[in-house]
Amino acid sequence: MATGVPRPGVRLLTGLLAALVALGGATGLARAQAPANGFGTYWVYVGTYSGGARDRGIFLIDLDARTGKLGEPRLAAASPDPSFLAIHPSRQFLYAANESGTIQGHRDGGVSAFSIDPATGALELLNQQLSAGSGPCHLVVDRQGKNVLVANYGSGSVGCLPIEQNGRLRPASTKIQHKGHGADPGRQTGPHAHSINLDAANRIAVAADLGLDRVLIYDFDPANGRLAPHEPPFTKVAPASGPRHFAFHPEGRFGYVINEMANTVTAFAYDADAGTLTEIQTISTLPADFRGKSYTAEVQVHPTGRFLYGSNRGHDSIAAFAIDPTTGKLTLAGIMPTQGKNPRNFAIDPTGAWLLAENQDSDSIVVFRIDPQSGTLAPTGQTVKVPKPVCIKMMPRPSGATR
Repeated sequence: MATGVPRPGVRLLTGLLAALVALGGATGLARAQAPANGFGTYWVYVGTYSGGARDRGIFLIDLDARTGKLGEPRLAAASPDPSFLAIHPSRQFLYAANESGTIQGHRDGGVSAFSIDPATGALELLNQQLSAGSGPCHLVVDRQGKNVLVANYGSGSVGCLPIEQNGRLRPASTKIQHKGHGADPGRQTGPHAHSINLDAANRIAVAADLGLDRVLIYDFDPANGRLAPHEPPFTKVAPASGPRHFAFHPEGRFGYVINEMANTVTAFAYDADAGTLTEIQTISTLPADFRGKSYTAEVQVHPTGRFLYGSNRGHDSIAAFAIDPTTGKLTLAGIMPTQGKNPRNFAIDPTGAWLLAENQDSDSIVVFRIDPQSGTLAPTGQTVKVPKPVCIKMMPRPSGATR
């Protein structure tokens, strides 16, 4: 893990443990150990918009974390518009949100379950279930590996799909329909759930709803696959902000939502015991002199907890921020062009050394080096071509893998 500036050891250890939990937790480590010192080869799974093409779907790329070099992309599984992905804690299964296609005879959103071949990384379809709404755009697997939680943009709903021991999905055990509208008459006439995330305790789920200007808060029961409104049931952001994606800080005291329409990030103090989010700051992701059209997309916190990154579509860049370890507030560190168009998503490798930016409209993934001192980005010259990339998820390549 690239740490750079000396900090209290407990913070660095907490950040590393949080990164490992995000990759799969203790059960996953038994099957695919992270390489010594965190460096080695990682499997990079790429969700895409397939457009109905049979030679498209979920791609797999090898990443050498020592050099930032990407291997040649290969198709891991054909699938209809597998836009967002999530890897099971055991690292035996992968789940994809299918925004289009026919699921169980319905022209509606679905979630696909795949088994991961530990030798090759290839994916085999296990089954599909309806996503408890239309237009699923984001999902996570809970930290116990018992459920997939999914956000449906089209219908403005969230759902919970239980996972069987063999990785297959059961029908949704919970569906909650969001209600209301936001301030913008063009984009906020109704709810649009855009993401769902879980806190470190696996007890609270937060769902950013672009259409409502709210981050909704739910109590989560993993044993029974249940979501229920928390009290308070939501926190607001500024009108017409359009909250999109959310990221918890590795230490669990802060949370950050990126606002698509306002091109801002809102920082919150998170009280894990009370399950509450309290706004502490809102900051722009764009240069002060920018006057064009742009919309944010992804937000992620560095594994050390020292930096935060957000993508700008239109300005076509990644904004880097330093995080104050005491207050959680953000300070802009730099804005780096992504060398392509429409960076819908990006990913930071578990070592914290590299950021992989996906340019959806340029069919490219570009690798940047993360400066361990400042958090700023520098291009490495590494670029691979993948059609319409929109999500990246990584896991350590198992020791017995053949490629």
